[in-house]
Amino acid sequence: MNDPQPPYLRIVADIERRIADGELRPGDPVPTTRAIVREWGVAMATATKALAALKQAGAIESAARVGAVVAPRRLPSRSAGGLERDRVVRAAMEIADADGLAALSMRAVATKLGVATMTLYRHLEAKAELTQLIADAAFAEIEYPEPPPGWRSHLRVAAQLQWATYQRHPWLPRLVSITRPVTLPGLLEYGLWTLRALDGLGLDPNTRLHVYATMVNYVRGTAVNIESEAGAELDTGMTSKQWIRARLPVDGPLIAQVTEPGAELDLESLFAFGLERLLDGLSVVLTPREARR
Repeated sequence: MNDPQPPYLRIVADIERRIADGELRPGDPVPTTRAIVREWGVAMATATKALAALKQAGAIESAARVGAVVAPRRLPSRSAGGLERDRVVRAAMEIADADGLAALSMRAVATKLGVATMTLYRHLEAKAELTQLIADAAFAEIEYPEPPPGWRSHLRVAAQLQWATYQRHPWLPRLVSITRPVTLPGLLEYGLWTLRALDGLGLDPNTRLHVYATMVNYVRGTAVNIESEAGAELDTGMTSKQWIRARLPVDGPLIAQVTEPGAELDLESLFAFGLERLLDGLSVVLTPREARR
């Protein structure tokens, strides 16, 4: 059966894929007409037509003394008659919320928006940049209250705000790095609001940073389980407590403790209990300094 797709379009699709996969990045030279002729076994006119189509689509541009290169990807915050950054990010978040990060791809976002995939690739550094943007957008949703007095109450609220954000977006903990944070507005605002809890305590910069990172890492580390727990409950039809009861020996000593009235162990109770113990531990570092004011 003959391939109904013209040869030049197959070349366009292959080069677009290389750009999308990061094999060709902005500023990288793209195959010349002679290279296309050799690689795809087509006529010079077909190679020229393929490069013209890529240039018309905005995927490549001409550079002095270099030739055709991958075009820079810029997505303006507002673009009359075109895509808006907010629309792209919102569509990506909706996909991740519904089906997890595994379902998120530039193709999936483009399909949801009803545009060609390359429309997004011309403006974004592929999925890696998109995931940074949705992580930042998730933190930008936080509405910050007036900080309560005292470092402990302030840090408690900060942790609860972070936890609630992870509950809304269970995919988010996997995108938050403690040692390689992304410096985008939503994430920076959370950091600055949280660090205000430590103002006036006489802490050196290193201690401030470690107190903040320890708290953020505790919440993030616990929240990593939200997505898997939701999936496990969906797969088994049982809550974590029901699952424990079903698995432990009925007459064993552990089942008696687990099923005692008031004995609860789920992610919410684990988060709340662990947070208070973390704050207890931080008081060793923070309270003496506060008392010396």
